[in-house]
Amino acid sequence: MRMTTDFPPINAERLWQRVETLSTFTLPDQPWTRRAFSDLFLRAREWLREEYLAAGLSPSLDAGGNLIGRRAGRRAEAAPIVTGSHCDTVVGGGRFDGIIGVLAGIEVAQTLQEQGIVLEHPFEVIDFLSEEPSDYGISCVGSRAMAGLLDAGMLAARRADGETLAQGMARIGADPGALARPLRKPGGTAAFVELHIEQGPVLETRQVPIGVVTNIVGIRRTLITVTGQPDHAGTTPMDLRRDALVGAARVIEAAHARACALSGQPHYVVATVGRIAMTPNVPNAVPGSVELMLEVRSDSQTVLDTFAAAVLEAVAPGLAALRVSAAAEPVSQAAPTDCDPFVMEAIEAAAGALAYPSLRLPSGAGHDGVYVSRTGPIGMIFVPCKGGRSHCPEEWLAPSQLLDGTRVLYQAILELDRRLTRR
Repeated sequence: MRMTTDFPPINAERLWQRVETLSTFTLPDQPWTRRAFSDLFLRAREWLREEYLAAGLSPSLDAGGNLIGRRAGRRAEAAPIVTGSHCDTVVGGGRFDGIIGVLAGIEVAQTLQEQGIVLEHPFEVIDFLSEEPSDYGISCVGSRAMAGLLDAGMLAARRADGETLAQGMARIGADPGALARPLRKPGGTAAFVELHIEQGPVLETRQVPIGVVTNIVGIRRTLITVTGQPDHAGTTPMDLRRDALVGAARVIEAAHARACALSGQPHYVVATVGRIAMTPNVPNAVPGSVELMLEVRSDSQTVLDTFAAAVLEAVAPGLAALRVSAAAEPVSQAAPTDCDPFVMEAIEAAAGALAYPSLRLPSGAGHDGVYVSRTGPIGMIFVPCKGGRSHCPEEWLAPSQLLDGTRVLYQAILELDRRLTRR
């Protein structure tokens, strides 16, 4: 291994302190929760804006609600090299998912500034708006907007209090009226590379410090409504009931069975029902209606396109016997996306130059890179997380692992700048 004096001069203490500080922007009784569009989220972004300035980045908010920090390059007309991620969390999530991609980008910018290094290309760090599924039911809001894929139906989506996504975006300073066209055209990004925790156990199990992502799974969310009839729970005999919850259980079981049957044959397939709403939802009434949010992830577009319909077809006889019905409504979708070999090779070269072993692997989680790929070539750097845990308070990576990933990110930015300039 090389001596640490050969490593990029990343300030590990400053980087970790930023992680600790951003972690304080959370609901105190439900760590770690910082939902996009919330007051906590807006306060965190005010802090991020100051950190952008400290790192020599010029901050701005685009029409899609993305907080962009930009550093000029020698070639002002060149498309920027971009890094970043997101600072919002799921409810009861972790301190590192998304967050390290933004903060590592800030650290890279500040290190470039301190070393007096000016890239040929402009350099941007982006905190994308609401990568996690928002309270409006839409994920990757900012990156969709950047690519011109946040359509009118999505902007009209409402959260529980009736506010539309468009209204929420306007409230935080975005401009939903300007989203009819892409905010960044194809070719508008020279290269995008994101540092992220793996959110799985592969790197830790194999004791490899750096992952080079090959592709990002597609995600399809479908709202399935099972309709029966609400009745008195004490006076309605079992054979005369039209219990929507029993029907919903059949749907969930069928989705689970289908995902198990398809996974590894030869595709990656997972299916989850993570949200259920039921009416009347009282102890003494037969459930009359149940809404399920079915999420399917796969590297196969065909699997994504056919999964929900196949599940409903499989359960149709059972639902008919229960005298209940089911209907499916598409909510959102993201296509499977390959990482660009050009960016992957630059990441591998960066890791190799620093004597870090690396491993190519797919991402089973969705990322903003799916939409950024519409504007330019993308790649991702994974670092291990403890036990592969994520989207939970126990999510963890060691400071040394964050430092490893940030060093490789820094070196990859330099490598991409050189390779793009030679093109």
